[in-house]
Amino acid sequence: MKTIHILFLSLAFPFLLHSQVNIPKPNAEIVKYVSSVIGKKVDRGECWDLANEALTLINAKWNHEFKYGILLNPQKDSIYPGDIIQFKNVVLEYDLPDGKGKAKETMEQHTAIIYKVISQGNFEIAHQNTGFSGRKVGISKLNLKDKKKGKIFIYRPVNS
Repeated sequence: MKTIHILFLSLAFPFLLHSQVNIPKPNAEIVKYVSSVIGKKVDRGECWDLANEALTLINAKWNHEFKYGILLNPQKDSIYPGDIIQFKNVVLEYDLPDGKGKAKETMEQHTAIIYKVISQGNFEIAHQNTGFSGRKVGISKLNLKDKKKGKIFIYRPVNS
């Protein structure tokens, strides 16, 4: 059993280290910005406003709609803090942290920013216009395995 844990750590550690330390400069700037506005309302408090302000701040190249840079494949590409997530008709189902049942979230159209990479497909995300933080920026967890329906797009911001 010890060998399995060592093998897992030796395979997982480089991914985790790489995903947190070697953050592209535009992503690092976005994370720094997000850190400065946690608990605050950005612009009108719409989910999209947080990404818009962050991308404007770094002078990013994007279509000013819902394509925030280079489209990534989370199964193949490294995902970094500062990458932008777009949810379309997504239904998430997951166990409540207290172990007392399940939760279900529906996001017809929602935008968030990856704040921290916990492991592959498992993140802390920053977003606003949510049930838990209202129109202020809050942090919540997202595990891509919890998606039951819809599409999740992850974009890498690119400077102009």
